[in-house]
Amino acid sequence: MSAVSVEEKLAEMDNEETTCSVSYSGGGDGSLDRLLPSASMGLSPRKRTTSQCKSEPPLLRTSKRTIYTAGRPPWYNEHGAQSKEAFVIGLCGGSASGKTTVARKIIEALDVPWVVLLSIDSFYKVLSPEEQMLAARNDYNFDHPDAFDFDLLRHTMRKLKQGKSVKIPVYDFTTHGRQKEWKTVYGASVIIFEGIMSFADKALLQLLDMKIFVDTDSDIRLVRRLRRDITERGRDIEGVIKQYNKFVKPAFEQYIEPTMRLADLVVPRGGGNMVAIDLIVQHVHSQLEERELSVRAALASAHQAQPLPQTLSVVESTPQVRGMHTIIRNKETSRDEFIFYSKRLMRLLIERALSFLPSQVHVVQTIQGEDYEGRSFHGKRITGVSILRAGETMEPALRAVCKDVRIGKILIQTNQDTGEPELHYLRLPKDISEDYVILMDCTVSTGAAAMMAVRVLLDHDVQEDQILLVSLLMAEMGVHSVAYAFPQVKIITTAVDKKVNDVFHIIPGIGNFGDRYFGTDVPPDWSDEDIDKPSG
Repeated sequence: MSAVSVEEKLAEMDNEETTCSVSYSGGGDGSLDRLLPSASMGLSPRKRTTSQCKSEPPLLRTSKRTIYTAGRPPWYNEHGAQSKEAFVIGLCGGSASGKTTVARKIIEALDVPWVVLLSIDSFYKVLSPEEQMLAARNDYNFDHPDAFDFDLLRHTMRKLKQGKSVKIPVYDFTTHGRQKEWKTVYGASVIIFEGIMSFADKALLQLLDMKIFVDTDSDIRLVRRLRRDITERGRDIEGVIKQYNKFVKPAFEQYIEPTMRLADLVVPRGGGNMVAIDLIVQHVHSQLEERELSVRAALASAHQAQPLPQTLSVVESTPQVRGMHTIIRNKETSRDEFIFYSKRLMRLLIERALSFLPSQVHVVQTIQGEDYEGRSFHGKRITGVSILRAGETMEPALRAVCKDVRIGKILIQTNQDTGEPELHYLRLPKDISEDYVILMDCTVSTGAAAMMAVRVLLDHDVQEDQILLVSLLMAEMGVHSVAYAFPQVKIITTAVDKKVNDVFHIIPGIGNFGDRYFGTDVPPDWSDEDIDKPSG
């Protein structure tokens, strides 16, 4: 797709379910509200709930600098299969030891995109009425391994490590229960998992690539806990001290302190120990470098001289279709005509795509009282997902033929240094997993961006055979790449060109569709009148 600023596209997106590049799940010993985008939502600090990113530029704001997070590079190979897992850092330590402060320092120093901070506090079990009464009297032990839902935590961590979309419970410490709405987290290159019982479960330990224990003096931890519980949770000093002596201190001595021996690195003094944090960051950087992939180059050298796959459907090249291609391929065509005939082709393309959706016999009665045996869609829902920015131009055609269709958006851009596609942002409708998804992009050359978009949908549990990739123009290389990686995805286009040049442009091609449609990067022979004309 053509270049467009992340900030521009995010500002245009409307509010549905958001999955974001930097997510904060749960709380810990300190607030990340100043660091993460969730602060703009008005969440009060230290509520230990999962934050949700809003439609704003993906960045980390700290007191010293602003870090713009780059896109997420491919996490799969040319076969479409996941080939690298997220790097998971486990942070353990006593209550109020400074684990979240260490996590924040690591995130700042790493300066890498797509970091997820996951807190064990999100996975407290839901209390029964009897247990809630104990909690109200400060007689329930929140510092025991049995207080946590390790089954759910293991399942969530495995999926997140595998690059899948996950839903994180939001625990409310006021009601001691989970809120109805869970938060969606997706796309982790690095996962920082922190909590007092981070090392307590053997199966969970196997998922951690690096284990860090934050060692802080017990007196300091007590003072921090007193300040936190009194000022932020409205508890009285007697209740806090009672809970500390009865549960917190014994739990640390019995369950938490012994796990220090499992750590790869012990960090004394918490977030103030920059020497230890620098060592951690260096190790993580070296691990990420070892996991880097080059997908586009592999695609360019694969599937040469193969017959076009059976999953490909090309709209019949009638004189009308051929004529419209002649107009939009012509470099002399004005922007107004380019838009008009592109829209005509898009409508034909979408209608063709809909014919591949499952249908069933549906008998209705006509006004004359006679039965008519027709057909109706046999599925839960149809959802459109556009690959920004060019794919967005196909949304009106889909809306014109699918009433009340839901629309999602994926922003993928090419890294100018590596040539690889990078995922910058996505917004998908809720509960998309059972939908038939029409994935829209105007041109597909190598298939690298289309493959990334399909991989995103699969990571959100959309069934492969329920994805239809539609594009006005594709190169044979792109068709082969998508079909080889995802043999059950249906591919629909109006034309297939044979070649891709050294800079991965389709030959003979159509030019940069987004630039021609939106009037950016305007050729010198286009007049101001052409640029200013409405798009219809």
